[in-house]
Amino acid sequence: MTFYERYLTGETEQVYEDINKLGKDAFLPNNLEDIEKVLTETFERVAYNLNIIYKELIAIGYLFKTDFQFNSDRPLIKPLAETDQLLYKLDKTIESFGFVPTSLKIFYKIVGACNFGWDYDTNEDFIWECADPIQIISLDDLVSYISDDDNLEVFQEYYNEDGFVSLELSADYLHKDNISGGPPYSLQITPESSIDAPFLYEEHNTTFINYLRICFENCGFSRITNSKYKNDYQSFFEKVKPQLKRI
Repeated sequence: MTFYERYLTGETEQVYEDINKLGKDAFLPNNLEDIEKVLTETFERVAYNLNIIYKELIAIGYLFKTDFQFNSDRPLIKPLAETDQLLYKLDKTIESFGFVPTSLKIFYKIVGACNFGWDYDTNEDFIWECADPIQIISLDDLVSYISDDDNLEVFQEYYNEDGFVSLELSADYLHKDNISGGPPYSLQITPESSIDAPFLYEEHNTTFINYLRICFENCGFSRITNSKYKNDYQSFFEKVKPQLKRI
């Protein structure tokens, strides 16, 4: 069977493991068409799952931000009309450092952006403590940030020191709870074209797609089950989990 056919039968994790093993051969024409179908299906499921979780959070009175200074403040936004132009600008801006992983590009084309962070400016009594709500920066805000000359200088410094750079996509779980924390969760820019890439500075030490998978296994909150915080999430899980699609 093709990767896409296997994905539809439920081999969601194994398919991506096998795609990863292809390396640069994933971009051969006879492979890429099949892989792009898998990516499209994956991120259509991501968009579906985010909508389900958002709807159920609204139903329980979850406190989303309502005062939006940037698109990234919004709980959910659909793909921007200028997505293709912004992705082109993103590619050109980072081309001296490497390549934007395909997974992020398809995310922006199909999903858009999300921020399920609690509005702590309005109420500091979090419904769940340090639960790490899913958050992926809006494409326009990302491009605006990395296109700034000062930030490009920082990129160059990191590249000279570490040999790679990464795109900051999400605050860490402490910053989301208005606590001083660590570096933002970031997607590594790869030296060659890649389907997916490491999602850095996040505790699961995994790829971007698998991080999203972990988020949905936990109904949008990757650390909600941490026993340290005694979060009362069971009734929410019982309502939401059966509605979500495996990615």
